[in-house]
Amino acid sequence: MKYRTILLFGAPGSGKGTQGKILGTVPHFFHCACGDVFRNLKPETPLGRVFVKYSAEGKLVPDDFTVQLWEESIQANTRSGRFHPKSDILVLDGIPRNVHQARMLKETLDVRAMFWLQAKQFDHLVSRLQRRALKENRLDDLNIDVIRERLETYEKETRPVVDFYGKKLVRKVDADQLPLEVCYTIMGHIKRLGLLPPA
Repeated sequence: MKYRTILLFGAPGSGKGTQGKILGTVPHFFHCACGDVFRNLKPETPLGRVFVKYSAEGKLVPDDFTVQLWEESIQANTRSGRFHPKSDILVLDGIPRNVHQARMLKETLDVRAMFWLQAKQFDHLVSRLQRRALKENRLDDLNIDVIRERLETYEKETRPVVDFYGKKLVRKVDADQLPLEVCYTIMGHIKRLGLLPPA
């Protein structure tokens, strides 16, 4: 079966993870952040060794391994009873990361909406990433050059995913608002789309 899915999309620091965590607390919504899946990998597993190899070289993990890891994580969460595909809506952030991944997941995801968090103020993105770096010990994100490189990669590789899903599914959200206001906007869209679970 295809998973009913909401995609949280935007540049690094736009607030995808924050909104995903909030949505994940709502009954019948299951949040899966691809970055968390990678960080929770055990280095001694076959996929863990692949991840360590690429990250040690400063490279992105290839799409095939990324999608395989994501699928294994979803299956594990289904077996454990944390995710119920028949009744839950899957909330994704960090995947699909590019158009190739979106194509690979076409037969797996029934995408109902993409919420595109647009942060127009570069300073906001930088300060959010640097705050997160200190809080979560992601020290590479303290470096302004690393942040610029990540944002350039997003524009080149990830931004085209919006065009892949098209205007019918994409809802633009002002990510320069306070997180609570962003959440209110997203929940309004979810309600209008008829995706809220029954009371």
